[in-house]
Amino acid sequence: MSKVTIIKDRKGNVYKNKVLLSQRFLYHTFLGRFILKQLVKPSFSIKIGNKMDSKKSLKKVHSFAKKNKINLDDYILDNITCFNDFFSRKIKPGKRKIDYNPISLISPCDSKLTVYKITPELIFSVKNSLYSIEELVHNKSIAKEYEDGYCLVFRLCVDDYHRYCYIDDGSKEKNVLIPGVLHTVNPIAFDKYKVFLENQREYTILHTKNFGDVVQIEVGALMVGKIDNYHQKYNFKRAEEKGKFLYGGSTIVLLMNRNIEIDEDILNNSNNNIETIVKYGEKIGSLKYEK
Repeated sequence: MSKVTIIKDRKGNVYKNKVLLSQRFLYHTFLGRFILKQLVKPSFSIKIGNKMDSKKSLKKVHSFAKKNKINLDDYILDNITCFNDFFSRKIKPGKRKIDYNPISLISPCDSKLTVYKITPELIFSVKNSLYSIEELVHNKSIAKEYEDGYCLVFRLCVDDYHRYCYIDDGSKEKNVLIPGVLHTVNPIAFDKYKVFLENQREYTILHTKNFGDVVQIEVGALMVGKIDNYHQKYNFKRAEEKGKFLYGGSTIVLLMNRNIEIDEDILNNSNNNIETIVKYGEKIGSLKYEK
């Protein structure tokens, strides 16, 4: 029987996401897990990435767009020379509505969002697997700082726009790379592996103007050979592009302090194990004022 996850858009429409049979084979059979040991090596993802950089890979674009219902009219495709160029394509101006209200918390990307309250024990749940923030970032002081805050998990699928932005004005520290093997971010993987602990990831501390210090973590996935962040120490603007993922599904995690309120529909969905479809620059919460 196929595994199904539930996703809702902001209008309340419900979508069911069926897990591919090939992914069930990889994660739920002995032979599949043997093959998976080879697939999750970074060298394999790099090899696939190199193929996606070749001119021959261009022939995949139109069938991929049709299969995943991607509206090509929304994107700038003039300088596309390979499939990776297409996958990390840039969107046309005006195709994403950015909320510039300084108290609005915006989504850094197109994705399926789940929000978790960080418990006093600093443990949060991702699809029935438990993770501590300390394990996620390898840093005890960061873990302590976000007690009683929020963990926002943005899961990008192959049909999503794979560029991401800064959520506010501010400045950032240098990026911290944590090497690891690369698993799919499809929920089926959560049954067998602590996906975010084993995957390669990169994080940085954002000193934002309105929301205080925010930790943004980009997580690589199976078939993703590279997380492409543009800046090290840097002063940034709200909705300015921060980076992009190359081929595959990917995830962004935000760790935020308790001074925010998440929009009610997203919180309700998350409490019922339902992901919410959000878009780059869209309001997903707001600054909370102390009464």
